Amino acid sequence: MMEAVKDYIVHIDSKKRVTLRGAAYQYYNVREYKNGCIILEPRELKVPESISEKTLNDMDRAIANFKIGEVSEAIDLSDF
Repeated sequence: MMEAVKDYIVHIDSKKRVTLRGAAYQYYNVREYKNGCIILEPRELKVPESISEKTLNDMDRAIANFKIGEVSEAIDLSDF
């Protein structure tokens, strides 16, 4: 088990928000569990430097196929 670096009490404000003191990151992934536990994992959002030539070619080929009607069967997403 990891040792806690900080241990403090927080309250939820009128808009149901919690303030993290001295947060090291601007963005966090939040996971809530039925037992009341909440896990915060830091996330760093970055702008990609560029889109690779291969990816651009794949996108162009996909759009060309779509325009001529070469598409796969529809996917049933009703379970989601």
